[in-house]
Formats: sequence, C-alpha cells, structure tokens
Amino acid sequence: MKGGKNLSQSEKDYDWLGPGVYFWESDSFRALEWAKEKQYKEPFVIGAVIDLRNCLDLANREDLEILSWAYKDFLNAQKKSGFPLPENKNLKSDRHEDRLLRYLDCAVIRHLHKIYEDPKKNTQKLEPSDTVRGLFTEGGELFKGSGFQRKTHVQIAVCNPDCIRGVFIPKPYPH
Repeated sequence: MKGGKNLSQSEKDYDWLGPGVYFWESDSFRALEWAKEKQYKEPFVIGAVIDLRNCLDLANREDLEILSWAYKDFLNAQKKSGFPLPENKNLKSDRHEDRLLRYLDCAVIRHLHKIYEDPKKNTQKLEPSDTVRGLFTEGGELFKGSGFQRKTHVQIAVCNPDCIRGVFIPKPYPH
C-alpha cells in the first residue's frame, strides 16, 4: 500500500470519469457498500491522500464548459468517421434508471485527454488532467418528493498516480 502505486486503474468503456484509479470522496461507507454490491470475496476500504493537482472538476462551471467543448469536437469526429455516438445506459437491474453505464461520458472524457496531447486541437493550451472529479446522483429519492438521491456521492478518478500521496486504512465506523 505504500504510495498507492500498485492500485489498479479502471479502463472500462463505461467508467463515469474516464480511465483512472477511482475513489469516493469523504464517503468510506459508500465505498464499502459498493464493494459489497460487487460481491468481492473480502470487501474492504482504503483511504487515500490525493493531491488533485490539475483537476477537471465537474462540479465547476468552467470545467463543465471544457467538457462541453470536448463533446462538440467528439461529435464532429464521430460524424466524420461514420461511427455512432456512444450512449449512456441503464443497468437492467437498476430500478431507478440512473444510467450507470456511462459510455458517452467516458468517451468524451477520453477524447478530452487526447485533445490535451494534440497541439492543433488544444488551441487553449489546456494542461492534461491529473484527476477528474464529479458529483453523481443515484439510488432513487431519499424520501418521498425529495430532490436528494439515496446514493449521491462525489468520485475522483486519479489519472496521474503521482497524485496519490499515500494510502491508509480508515478508522472503523458503525455499520
């Protein structure tokens, strides 16, 4: 666990925030709940000290505009190539229809990462994202008529493993 260098990076086509090592921000309970839902043999939670550095923060209006710009560029690229636009989809088992399979979102974020590396497209001279942070609402309404969702959380995808300054086992909490 020293330095977090051996943590596995997710590369799934439906990852909400694109490729990276995923963390729940300030919510070890939700992280453990997720691990149990995935039916891991011995689910547990680790904590991490993360330096966000150059963060694509999707709770920030300016960064949302950057992602919107990347979407438009991605849409044009898909049209030129004749490839269909990926779609976010529901899991068949998700009765709340939260569109947890984020194929489109992931493709746009991956495209943005490619734009960073292309001087012809990166006319704004954007620096590559070390981390991507986003707020996600899911799990159905917290109570009847509520705008709050039962499993709302903030996730961080760490693209640059040097941003993981250290990992630790968090204090136990009541179940």
